Amino acid sequence: MSMTVIKPGLLATLQDSGRRGYGRYGIITAGAMDDYAYRLANRLVGNEGEHAVLEITWSGLAVEFHDNCWIALTGGDLSPLIDGVKVPMWRPVLVKAGRVLSFQQPAAGCRAYMSVSGGFDVPPVMGSLSTYLRAGIGGYEGRALKQGDTLHAHPSRLPVDSSERNLHVDDSGGFLTAKWSVSASGYDFTGQDAVVRVLNGRQFDDFDDDSQQALFRDRFTVTPQSDRMGYRLSGPPLTLRQAKEYISEPVALGTVQVPSDGQLIILMADRQTLGGYPKIAQVASVDIPLIAQLPPGASIRFAEISLAEAERLYAARARELRMMEVMIKHKLKEW
Repeated sequence: MSMTVIKPGLLATLQDSGRRGYGRYGIITAGAMDDYAYRLANRLVGNEGEHAVLEITWSGLAVEFHDNCWIALTGGDLSPLIDGVKVPMWRPVLVKAGRVLSFQQPAAGCRAYMSVSGGFDVPPVMGSLSTYLRAGIGGYEGRALKQGDTLHAHPSRLPVDSSERNLHVDDSGGFLTAKWSVSASGYDFTGQDAVVRVLNGRQFDDFDDDSQQALFRDRFTVTPQSDRMGYRLSGPPLTLRQAKEYISEPVALGTVQVPSDGQLIILMADRQTLGGYPKIAQVASVDIPLIAQLPPGASIRFAEISLAEAERLYAARARELRMMEVMIKHKLKEW
């Protein structure tokens, strides 16, 4: 299978679960911003293990398929169309050769994920297929997709001549979809404040009382300066009890730093390996996909939870994912 990029959109890169084990050399993890949507996208097309998928930010991407191909779309709803017909998400979709998939204005969230059955055929770099944009390695030639790029895929894990007995046929004839889908609960994005659960950070007690209270009392807004490296928020400036210099130390996905201007930064997939700003909080892992889908202008409120509660939520999410993967595998065996 191959496909060609007609329009690159705002930002489209190949990502897997990330490049691990090289932090001591200053190599960032990268990987999909929304790991939940990433994993389900792969499983829905029969991919096991860590295959690269397309992470599409905001809108504008358009690709033409040269062969029949199974895909799945998960994550944020960027109004995907195939030859002008709305494409259902969170289920396998068989796209016919010659058809064009495009993404319009976001209806919910800001990042969609597109998997192809068999996975994109790109070489691993340091054990990962993820694009590390600043270093120019991994993914498709180490960069975001451009007009005219052609991506190839490994042999499909699903039969491209599947019987239509288990499929719906859309009105245009441009694609077929499975009759079943997985739940997209949690991706409805009502427009209200997103409640992000956090633990106190290593330097939480270094902040004055009013700043500690403001973190859980006030509303913060995602700014346009947010990207894959970090989400920059605007809100009440938070201040230390006294000026202090900090030694740089390792940071993690979801670490909430406070630079000298007092405005919060949530570190995301392309975060640096070390950070010297004081860390007031740490986002619970279960809420990272939620942050990854918040566009500029979205509002955040933080809620404090304990380490035990964060671990319980993480374990529950892991069980949910495993159950969904088993159910998807069972359904695909029917084909």
